[in-house]
Amino acid sequence: MAEHNELGRWGEQIARDLLISKGYQILEQNWVCGHKEIDIIAMDGKELVIVEVKTRRVTFLVEPEETVDKYKQRFLIWAAESYVERNNLDVDVRFDIVAIVVDKNNEHRIDHIENAFYPMLSRR
Repeated sequence: MAEHNELGRWGEQIARDLLISKGYQILEQNWVCGHKEIDIIAMDGKELVIVEVKTRRVTFLVEPEETVDKYKQRFLIWAAESYVERNNLDVDVRFDIVAIVVDKNNEHRIDHIENAFYPMLSRR
């Protein structure tokens, strides 16, 4: 497996452990719908939380959360809608990012950004 894939899987486990320590109930990890994937789906009380995990080495020029652009946000919103519909859920949905930066000594900094973005209303 490529190093970036291993780093990503490691970051997802760190994020999962963080969320569990905060009392979240993990429902799914690496949930796939077509060619779209949600890293972690969890419940925080009565709120469904869609979590995008971004893990980067310190050598990157931008913070990990900055890579969740409008395109990625639309992708996550679409996948979240699919998950809610398939599971016939009637819940509020929140979009979080867990950003992890790893230095050359494999020490890491983790930031949990709640409500990282909000779904835009479609223009029809």
